[in-house]
Amino acid sequence: MSTTNPQSDTQLDEGPRRSRWSRRPAEGTPAAAARARRRSRQRRRLANVAALMAGLVLTGALYSTLAPGAQAADEGSESSAEAAGRELYERSCISCHGENLEGVPNRGPSLIGVGEAAVYFQVHTGRMPLVRQEAQAPDKPAIFSDEEIDQLMAYVQANGGGPVLPSGDLRDGDLALGGELFRLNCASCHNFVGEGGALSSGKYAPSIEDANDLEIYSAMLSGPENMPVFGDNQLTAEEKRSIINYIQTITDMPDPGGAGIGRIGPVGEGLVIWLVGVSALLFGIFWMGSKA
Repeated sequence: MSTTNPQSDTQLDEGPRRSRWSRRPAEGTPAAAARARRRSRQRRRLANVAALMAGLVLTGALYSTLAPGAQAADEGSESSAEAAGRELYERSCISCHGENLEGVPNRGPSLIGVGEAAVYFQVHTGRMPLVRQEAQAPDKPAIFSDEEIDQLMAYVQANGGGPVLPSGDLRDGDLALGGELFRLNCASCHNFVGEGGALSSGKYAPSIEDANDLEIYSAMLSGPENMPVFGDNQLTAEEKRSIINYIQTITDMPDPGGAGIGRIGPVGEGLVIWLVGVSALLFGIFWMGSKA
């Protein structure tokens, strides 16, 4: 009966294995060339991985350096006007126009894209906040101060975007051109002298005799109620200024000759006087005839 030594067998087996793996192919042989190619591919992979890691580290460093500065700048701009506008919006507007300006069905439209122009017109003329749901929002005294309106404008503009208010003199347009454009685009609803008129479904075109320059310009930019939007593709900035110049000129122009009946001239006044005079004359004749 023979016994075997496991340790001696392991040593005998490991010896040839070590010699087989440690054996290198001779230089110039195909095996040596294949081995060199494998090592070259491995080195290229390691180099690519190292370059990728370096790029990621560099990108992270640049982001951590630049992003906090931009975020701080945004927070700084909101802390003045936009933050105050946000508080006003959440207190007075959010119930109808939604948390993110997206609007509420059957209560208020979305404010995304309307810009500060629509905010100025609606709030400065007192149409917003709306008292009750009607066919059309009537104008009334504004409940917000000019500073609060500027804050609301800044908040809506920063979060929804849209048309912005112009600057400078809004009456520096051509008066004759303004009259022509007004008669072509506005008189059918607002009357030839801007006194307004009735529309369908209980709506109406309001009088623009008491509107200031910015209200008229912002109305053309935003198109409230049934009014179409007159962007720069429809009416240029110079043409809008010409219309404003015409409206304010005929509003400020004196109207001699007694009571102005729609500013249509002495024909209307003469017609009223003739009808009233003839009626009074006939009444007197019949009264004297009855006494006789």
